[in-house]
Amino acid sequence: MKKIFFICFLTLGLLSNSQINKYYQQQADYKMNIDVDVKNYQYKGHQQITYTNNSQDTLSVFYFHLYWNAFQPNSMMDQKLQELNKTADKRMITGEGKSRISSLKSNEIGYQKIKSLKQEGIPVTFTVEETILKVQLAKPILPHTTTHFEMEWTSQIPPVIRRAGRNNSEGIDLTMTQWYPKVVEYDYEGWHTFDYIAREFQGVFGNYDVTIAIDKNYIIGAGGVLQNPKDVKGYLADTQPVVKKNKTFWHFKAENIHDFAWAADPDYTVDSISIKNGPLIYLIYQKSKQTNYWEESKPYIKKYFSLMKENFGAYPYPTYSFIQGGDGGMEYGMCTMIMGNAKSLEGLADLMFHEASHSWFQHILASNESMRAWMDEGFTSYAEHLMMAKIFPDYVKNYPNPHYNSVEFYTEFIKTRQEEVMGIFSDHFLTNNGYSVAAYIKGELFLVQLEYIVGRQTFFKIMKNYFETWKFKHPTDRDFIHIAQKISGMDLKWYWNYMTYTTRTIDYAIKSVEKEGKTTKVTLENLGNFPMPIDVNVTYSDGSKQIYNIPLHMMHNYKKQESEVNQKNLPYWKWTQKEYEFSLNVSPEKIKSIEIDATYRMADINRENNIYPK
Repeated sequence: MKKIFFICFLTLGLLSNSQINKYYQQQADYKMNIDVDVKNYQYKGHQQITYTNNSQDTLSVFYFHLYWNAFQPNSMMDQKLQELNKTADKRMITGEGKSRISSLKSNEIGYQKIKSLKQEGIPVTFTVEETILKVQLAKPILPHTTTHFEMEWTSQIPPVIRRAGRNNSEGIDLTMTQWYPKVVEYDYEGWHTFDYIAREFQGVFGNYDVTIAIDKNYIIGAGGVLQNPKDVKGYLADTQPVVKKNKTFWHFKAENIHDFAWAADPDYTVDSISIKNGPLIYLIYQKSKQTNYWEESKPYIKKYFSLMKENFGAYPYPTYSFIQGGDGGMEYGMCTMIMGNAKSLEGLADLMFHEASHSWFQHILASNESMRAWMDEGFTSYAEHLMMAKIFPDYVKNYPNPHYNSVEFYTEFIKTRQEEVMGIFSDHFLTNNGYSVAAYIKGELFLVQLEYIVGRQTFFKIMKNYFETWKFKHPTDRDFIHIAQKISGMDLKWYWNYMTYTTRTIDYAIKSVEKEGKTTKVTLENLGNFPMPIDVNVTYSDGSKQIYNIPLHMMHNYKKQESEVNQKNLPYWKWTQKEYEFSLNVSPEKIKSIEIDATYRMADINRENNIYPK
């Protein structure tokens, strides 16, 4: 009897663990009505939210983000800016080195004030904890059930200090981002109640149905499909807008996204580009001499979407909008806000390509930026530089790869001793430089070196499989490495661990090249504390070339040949072993050069000892 009970208990335990580890994600569908007062930079909002709890957990409390509450003196964002004033973005700091938030007046501060909140028609109690709204539910949300919220709120639009607000430096009236009370993400890591300090976001996938009433003279650009183009300005030729009480009503819908953003200005022009077997692209900006490159960018945008599909996967939404607004460049669902005054076509394209690439690595593959910004910013930077190299060949003229500048920047930056571990939460870095290098540069390097480890062809199989497997979900780095290992047939946990949890450095060297009878003995040395597989490129006096691939013992596999140069696989290099020897079947005088990592994809801190002869 005891044995039977133990077996049943063990079986139930296994089932329970299986259920706990099963992937799920929540769903939040919004229906909003917004009434904008453009003269006073305020608006009233009403939203109905249908929330589906797909988890195994019963939820007794609930949370919303109130992002604009950050734009008030002595907020956490204000305090962090004061701490970071020497390295903070100068657009957020005054000439005296103070946070611009600290001097906001009562008619300038940002806020989102909740007037009423009901669950299933029952008023609920809530507390405002700066940029987080904590709700005591009228009734718990049971596993695999749906509940309904109804909310009314008012907001004041702050000046553009960080991403959102009014009257940006280029004269855009309204940049409406992080602008509504937004459901906080809940997953197996719990509620992601990150305060709005400055940097990154996380959202719940869902559908948006948004109607905006605004002064009749305004044109809106948004991350969604406009439902009534015949009733508004700008989107169809010879259209007479439908005006009610001096306002035009704009109706947008967006499906399966996790954020909704829009911008409005009376001087916007709306252009469009049709992509074959792809989305309809909108360019929404103020036409002027400063924005003349927007028109010239159209054929390059077409190439961009085609090449992104080829290398990473197809953009799945029906539209995408480049909207002039904000304070630099910031990505949102089906759109981006970018500064429009460009000094060159390449400069504008680079910004467009970076922000649009976020659609793949943040809005389709919705990794948690607040915890793992490098999975978005770094992967996006990799795609940006690859696209620039393919579309503007001179962009990487005389460089060994499209990411050369990032690799070089990183190896120089780490000498400053400002590097911080890549896995720190986005808002908790000690310096902006530490954050930027970890998220953008080292995040990009994570992929550059992975390409070096597994081989170029295998790498792009990994990226496309990752996209197809995890699109419209919330992957973590564990999920990415799982796919990378499956496709490559390699154990890559060591690489994942060293990159994300350490600041260790790579330094391989050619210690000696010695004649040994009719052959040449090459001795390599690991002077660093970050083990890596090694490609040794040999060029002979007759001009012929050979690559010798030396994988790490713990990889348990070799990469496939990735170039036209023949690859010979040598025995594994144990990570505990500091030196490694192999022989070339020619004498030293028949060797023109030997080089470790001739493609410059490895962040070796001293490349001078990578080459023979020196």
